[in-house]
Amino acid sequence: MGIKYIVQGAICQCQFGSATDEVVVKTQSSLYLNDLQSAKKLAVTTTDIGATFKKNCFGSCAKKNNDPCTVIVTQWSNPEVQKVEGAGNLLTENSQATCPIGGTNCISIVHHGQQAEPSQQNVKNTSEEVRSQINPWTEPEELSQPEKTEVKLKASSHA
Repeated sequence: MGIKYIVQGAICQCQFGSATDEVVVKTQSSLYLNDLQSAKKLAVTTTDIGATFKKNCFGSCAKKNNDPCTVIVTQWSNPEVQKVEGAGNLLTENSQATCPIGGTNCISIVHHGQQAEPSQQNVKNTSEEVRSQINPWTEPEELSQPEKTEVKLKASSHA
């Protein structure tokens, strides 16, 4: 399947925290990945540092005697070689982050944040055999045609 890039909404966890948090992209607004409408899945890059999470908290922190965590990312490691213009290198599901409290690479990616969004083109590009396995109750040509529904109203004859 290949390595997945990290996008806004990716779930991360610190090895010393008791909860997860979602990445929020604050450094760029031009590169979207795995988003059919190019409106919500911004790519996460190595420049997304500081308070870059939705709650900026991984629950209680074992390094702080179980006091609430305060996430501050100082750097990301293991980025992809590809660079986003004006924003740094793309992060992958193998990337890790460093926090001054937890230490080097204490934050890891639990879920990359990508979500499949099938389109009409995906259906057209899929073989008939695969389509019949996905949905055996329809004819393959029905899946590649936009649905056309005709509604016929029957006149009532109440007297």
